[in-house]
Amino acid sequence: MKLLHIDSSALGGNSVSRHLTQRIVAQWQATHPGTVVEYLDLAVDTPTHLSLDSLGFRLGPNAEGLSDVQQRENRVSEALVSQFLAADVIVVGAPMYNFSVPSQLKSWIDRIAQAGRTFAYTAQGPKGLAGGKTVIVASTRGGAYSTNPALAALDHQESYLRTVFGFLGITDVQFIRAEGVAMGEDIKAQALKAADELIQKVSASADAHNKAAVAI
Repeated sequence: MKLLHIDSSALGGNSVSRHLTQRIVAQWQATHPGTVVEYLDLAVDTPTHLSLDSLGFRLGPNAEGLSDVQQRENRVSEALVSQFLAADVIVVGAPMYNFSVPSQLKSWIDRIAQAGRTFAYTAQGPKGLAGGKTVIVASTRGGAYSTNPALAALDHQESYLRTVFGFLGITDVQFIRAEGVAMGEDIKAQALKAADELIQKVSASADAHNKAAVAI
């Protein structure tokens, strides 16, 4: 089993989402011995935002005639898409930045959402090509959005991630949420405790599912 561990927070050691992804990966390895982990820090290795040189994905004959810059950008896209497709489990650290996801994470998504590789257009509409994976998102928010109807409409973080991974054909998308982490130390501690309990449940549930599949 291959697990792709992705962080996107710019806060380094002070990041709550990074703390949660570490816990998620460690718990997953504890319940799934032999899991091979590959790490991607998007705050350090950030793909460039889409431009005329990086927009689209070109392989084989379609790659002929590209400029040096276009070839370089094409290699970046190929590496990221191949890494994503090779993973069975993707753990994503996704803090809420201004009601959405960090631009670093959006840049990565723009590279892996490639027609012909992770989705296809058909006569019946778009079809995801990256199904069969598990995505676990460490979702962190300074405020409380899920329990406040007045703020729920501002959440373009979890809704976006669920939509985009679903578009790629992934139906098993789970969120480990810690919100209200900027609302005082007591609330933050409660949020982290709840997130840690959920991490253990998610990992145990996946382990039970795998054992059932083996028994069949």
